[in-house]
Amino acid sequence: MNKKVLNIVGLNKSYGDRKVLRNLSFEVYAGEIFGFIGPNGAGKSTLIRIISGLTSPTSGEVFVCGQSVQKNFEKAVSNIGVVMENCQLYTYMTGRQNLQYYASLIKGITKDDIQRVIKIVGMENRIDDKVKNYSYGMRQRIGLAQALLNKPQLLILDEPTNGLDVNGVIELRQTLKVLAAKENMGIFLSSHVLSELEQLCDTVAIFDRGSILEMRTLADFQNNGQAQKRFRIRTDYPNYAGKIVALKYGLDIELAGNSIIIPFIPEIYDDIIQDLKKRNLTIYGTTVVTKTLEDIYLDILKERRYGKIS
Repeated sequence: MNKKVLNIVGLNKSYGDRKVLRNLSFEVYAGEIFGFIGPNGAGKSTLIRIISGLTSPTSGEVFVCGQSVQKNFEKAVSNIGVVMENCQLYTYMTGRQNLQYYASLIKGITKDDIQRVIKIVGMENRIDDKVKNYSYGMRQRIGLAQALLNKPQLLILDEPTNGLDVNGVIELRQTLKVLAAKENMGIFLSSHVLSELEQLCDTVAIFDRGSILEMRTLADFQNNGQAQKRFRIRTDYPNYAGKIVALKYGLDIELAGNSIIIPFIPEIYDDIIQDLKKRNLTIYGTTVVTKTLEDIYLDILKERRYGKIS
């Protein structure tokens, strides 16, 4: 197994009586893309600030490549690269000048290192233009280049696809996959764009109110077991059909346009179809659908907040 590049142990953070983080413990490994999902106000930004050493935890500890951020700050953070949602650049400078200035603050960064990161983020053709003439996506690329200058073993990205067009999102996705696979970099990715996490991540943690609700590999979340499959039944009166199935079979029903979506229980599927037909409902078609990461996320959040609805 690859080494741990991030190890969170019993992390808590409070501001007065308000608990922001509650006993967090998890790991991120070299070569892994780790997705962190949660609503606004869940504590994601606070966690990133603690990992980066910008804020101290109330209790617990953060280790980066085996070094404690709290006890050995310089050695720990020397292994981290961070890209925040709003990248701060000097707009009167060129992209290259921004990188050169940032590189001057870090020991041992060479011109070759600067050229290396320019190539990684695909900015060779625009690197000598002034930042004020860059699109939002170009500025994000320069921010990523800055984060990669010190060859970090842990890359942290906060909402990296915000403001990017379709091409920018695709290019960023490809870049992160290459960094994880070829550079063996651990990537910690916080995002609201669940469709992107679904295409990127190896492991996903669902986070709410300072706690991790579920943490599994993406393959586990997306497994093809019955819990993740559902039947979609298209009919002429979906509201009526949904009430019949809910009352007789005690199932959770979702309405979607001219369809009802029911749990994947093959043993009673034929009985349900026959019951609907007996009530003169027309069945236009049925399909098996698999839950997306967004579906799974909403289900878990709803269950943990309000309890499982039977």
